[in-house]
Amino acid sequence: MSAGLDALDDAGLVALHRAGQRAAFATLMARHKQPLYRLIVAQTRNAEDALDLLQETFVAAHGALGRFDLDRSLRAWLARIAINKCRDWQRRRRVRHFLARVLPIEAGERVADPVADAEAQAIDRDELAQTLEAIARLPAALREPLLLCTVDELSHAEAGEALGITAKAVETRIHRARAALSGQSAES
Repeated sequence: MSAGLDALDDAGLVALHRAGQRAAFATLMARHKQPLYRLIVAQTRNAEDALDLLQETFVAAHGALGRFDLDRSLRAWLARIAINKCRDWQRRRRVRHFLARVLPIEAGERVADPVADAEAQAIDRDELAQTLEAIARLPAALREPLLLCTVDELSHAEAGEALGITAKAVETRIHRARAALSGQSAES
């Protein structure tokens, strides 16, 4: 039966899921997990956190699939959920780092992120990691369209739909992101 489900488009799978066929959602997950994982790991630069956020993305999507508009791109909708999960993760991480600095050392050990030092060392050693670091330094308004179109391979229109902006705005922001990255690499 799975082979039959693989032949359906996303809208058909969503309709089957709404009708109670659980395998339809599993097929959607299998279809979209790799692009979403790449998008999330590019945002977080942490494979373990990316797996957790991917799971959170699919849990949130499962809960909201009944409200999904079948005329829209499911891939863009899932990317939007993933981006929101990454933003939440980044906010929580900033709070942990802040608390680690302002609380007494004993309290800081409970909230500190021990991976931060290891990440910084890995970034210095690896060219790909340096590129990801440069991308991470971009403002979210430039970083997100760049990642959606280059890593997740969404069209400008789909990325615009995911971000709530026009396709032309996506194109402009990608151009600005690439220009900023070129300026950063020239400075390094």
